[in-house]
Amino acid sequence: MAFLRILVILALTLGVTACSKFKHYDGPEVTRVVVYKEQRKMYLLHNQEVLKAYDFGLGFTPVGHKQFRNDGKTPEGEYTIDRRNPNSEFHLSIGISYPNKLDREFASSQGKSPGGDIFIHGRPWKYRKGGQDWTAGCIAVTNKEIEDIYAMVRDGTPISIYP
Repeated sequence: MAFLRILVILALTLGVTACSKFKHYDGPEVTRVVVYKEQRKMYLLHNQEVLKAYDFGLGFTPVGHKQFRNDGKTPEGEYTIDRRNPNSEFHLSIGISYPNKLDREFASSQGKSPGGDIFIHGRPWKYRKGGQDWTAGCIAVTNKEIEDIYAMVRDGTPISIYP
């Protein structure tokens, strides 16, 4: 009877782990994330080697650099991955360090806020029909893809976002 109880507990533990959105990654370190907005391609790199490539959606105004809160644009430039949200409304998310000093200074010179809270994230059920470019300036991938990205990309990883 004790053996059966241990077997059931082990099976339940393995089942919960298998269904978890938190994956484990032990491959080469992701040394840079590169995003090409126009091509809708994101690459996770180890030095010059492409480890993974993803298609994605952008902000509802996809062309141009994010400058102000609520402009619907995705930033362009050099940033870092600076935080993660395991309880994101968007399945999982990793934060991009927008706005940087120059972004804040420009917005301030125009008497506006630069906005913020820019992430790479999944796509929750309530946004399933949002079209390709539906975010407020974030980079959206599928929920399965953000699970991989969340496991692979560490805080402090540089991210280059090109037009």
